[in-house]
Amino acid sequence: MKDMRLVEFTEALASGNPVPGGGSVAALAGSLAAALAGMVSNLTKDCRELEDVSGKADELRVRLLDLIEEDSSAFAKVMDAYRMPKGTHEEKDLRRNMIQDALKHAADVPMRTAELSYYVMKLSEMVVSFGNRNAVTDGMVSAIMARTAVRASLMNVRVNLSSMKDETYRERMNLRADELENDCRSLEDKIIQGTDL
Repeated sequence: MKDMRLVEFTEALASGNPVPGGGSVAALAGSLAAALAGMVSNLTKDCRELEDVSGKADELRVRLLDLIEEDSSAFAKVMDAYRMPKGTHEEKDLRRNMIQDALKHAADVPMRTAELSYYVMKLSEMVVSFGNRNAVTDGMVSAIMARTAVRASLMNVRVNLSSMKDETYRERMNLRADELENDCRSLEDKIIQGTDL
């Protein structure tokens, strides 16, 4: 999916098929945010505070691109599990277990997207603060895209947790999602307050 042309990807999104969907779009938003943070860093000369940003941003850009495909694959596994036969007790037990395993994976993938995108948001803050002033709006767009990726991913985490039977796992993931969302909001406020736009 990451190798699709933009026109092909948007056509696939609009097709009515369930994949790619919102989770893949969130990962793409995170990847685009990382690319913009890298761009601002590369446009900024002789800045000690940004010397590692470009490399980190590029690594995150690639990892988030991989999550576009992973998210679609995780959702497809959930759908496959729900389609399993349920005529006998054994089939029902197997189907139930497969659904739960698939839902865990489908929650883990967007959680990774959210965590990586939050890290991108920290890079966005750095380029907004220390980057080339002529590219400050690019840094802000990076922050906005990263924030969107975090919050959209956490919505997908929560929807998958809502059908999960493992209460310990569900509680741990919900706590992590709440923490990440709060951190994201605080960082967004800090970035906005730090600019004169």
